[in-house]
Amino acid sequence: MANWNNSRRVLDHKHQPDYLKLVDVAQPQLFRDIFPYDEVCRTDFDHKLLPLTPADEWFITDTTFRDGQQARPPYKAKQIVAIYDMLHKLSGPKGIIRQSEFFLYSQRDKEAVEKCLALGHRFPEITGWVRAKKEELAEVKKLGLKETGILTSVSDYHIYHKMNTTRAKILDKYLGVVKDALSLGLIPRCHFEDITRADIYGFVVPFALELAKLRQESGIGIKIRLCDTMGYGVTYPGAALPRSVDKLVRTMIDDADCPGKLMEWHGHNDFYKVLINASTAWLNGCAGANATVLGFGERTGNTPLEALVIEYISLRGKADGMDTRLITELAEYFEKEIGFRIAPTTPFVGRDFNSTKAGIHADGMVKNPEIYNIFDTEKILGRPYTIAITDKSGAAAIAHWVNQRLKLAPERAVDKRHPGIIKINNWVQEQYEEGRLTSIGNSELEVVARKHLPELFLSEFDRLKDRAKQLALDLGAQLIDRPELKTLAPAVMEPVLQEFLDKNPFIQFLYVVNPQGYKITRNITNIVDRAKYSGTQLETDFSDRNWFIGPMKDGKLHVSEFYSSKITGALCITMSGPVRDDNDTIVGVLGADIRFEDLAKLEAEEKAEE
Repeated sequence: MANWNNSRRVLDHKHQPDYLKLVDVAQPQLFRDIFPYDEVCRTDFDHKLLPLTPADEWFITDTTFRDGQQARPPYKAKQIVAIYDMLHKLSGPKGIIRQSEFFLYSQRDKEAVEKCLALGHRFPEITGWVRAKKEELAEVKKLGLKETGILTSVSDYHIYHKMNTTRAKILDKYLGVVKDALSLGLIPRCHFEDITRADIYGFVVPFALELAKLRQESGIGIKIRLCDTMGYGVTYPGAALPRSVDKLVRTMIDDADCPGKLMEWHGHNDFYKVLINASTAWLNGCAGANATVLGFGERTGNTPLEALVIEYISLRGKADGMDTRLITELAEYFEKEIGFRIAPTTPFVGRDFNSTKAGIHADGMVKNPEIYNIFDTEKILGRPYTIAITDKSGAAAIAHWVNQRLKLAPERAVDKRHPGIIKINNWVQEQYEEGRLTSIGNSELEVVARKHLPELFLSEFDRLKDRAKQLALDLGAQLIDRPELKTLAPAVMEPVLQEFLDKNPFIQFLYVVNPQGYKITRNITNIVDRAKYSGTQLETDFSDRNWFIGPMKDGKLHVSEFYSSKITGALCITMSGPVRDDNDTIVGVLGADIRFEDLAKLEAEEKAEE
């Protein structure tokens, strides 16, 4: 039977109906000629080539909190919420990361789902995952989810050897659970587990055709996820089923009546093919590609979500609103907050993925980074390229490292002929002549650079001064727009000021003055300083002070130079800023005296924790 295909402008062959019926075999079909367990699996070919037929719309789905948790200790609920929120930001306004699936079994899982739902994000939509058991569907409904994955294994390895049943019996069970989901108003997403070892026309297609009937009867878009559970999928032109990715996708669309928009590919990396398999599914009509952050997943892992994002842009020619800098933010979160060490050379997220060690490459990077950097990694990922220093790097690379590390403006930049650079290069060579085998880390190299290029480095005191001024501005920005301050009522303002000081004990004194420069709040200080401020009374006139004059004149936040407090004797800076009413009229000035010594101690404690 042949039907005209408008998009390809040829007649498509259609199998006869009886060819697509379930074949209930007495013995499991294990394809031993392809999968001899005691040898490496084989790739066979039918020599049929398929043209690319991409889906109209592509999207990514996430399984970080389901399959991704099967390969590592479980995430804490707050970690799941943080990662989910970053996936939302990465996804962009079009929701390219369309869905994220969750386990629903433990109390921690349920708590995480509830907190993620509370964020109110449209994308990624939160979905569930259950086994083919009616009783598990109730939890999906209870949590208010609209869709759930259902484990529906399709290979005889699973049907006969794992579940100890037959194709006919398991098909009846699967369809029963799908009908139960439909009766609850849920969208079922059937996970065709182990499809790359399955009898495609003996079980997979007949199963999918039954789902197509239910789809038509119910009007609900029942979905199918093609699960390459063991990573057996291949993309070689002319490869045969069940391992051929392109033929699997086209078979499901052309013979199993499953629209590409209702289909996802889920792969594993057992044979290093996880990314190319997912991309090939996209290119042959499967709209969805399933992934996990950093590729976490059972055994060798799933498709890395960050890799799929980059591949999407490469193949589609546009980012469609995705914020790719979130890839770096996710990686940093996993390392700093979760404690997972990413392999340094992991593409897009590893510490050294855009770092070069070879001297000849380093010289090229200095002249033009486009020569050896894959793309503008600073613009796209927020990751400037780096040069790792070894005995092969040379003076040019060291000069570049210094300029980049210190963010030196062109007029302050050093070149390879600088005497200090030559001394550092000599030190590097001595390290390797003495038997060193590892590259030189940033911290170690910075110590040497400080010795030979002291004029380029801020002193510790200078650095702390800058940090103190920036922190003062940040504090002012947090406090200045509080609605309580707009009232200019001391009884309303003072509790807010006291609470803020208690949270930031390095603040020595907080106060608000009116437009005439008179202090209108009581002395908001730490208890140990309270007596020292007894002479600073209400109505004290501060109208001649620079910290008052500045904000009144230009309406901006100001930070003073360092000074010794006449009251406490401590080295301080003062932050001040305008207090405005609802009409943006300046009605007063907020002041905060910050004790430098206490700030320095805080800095030292934070550094020790790192």
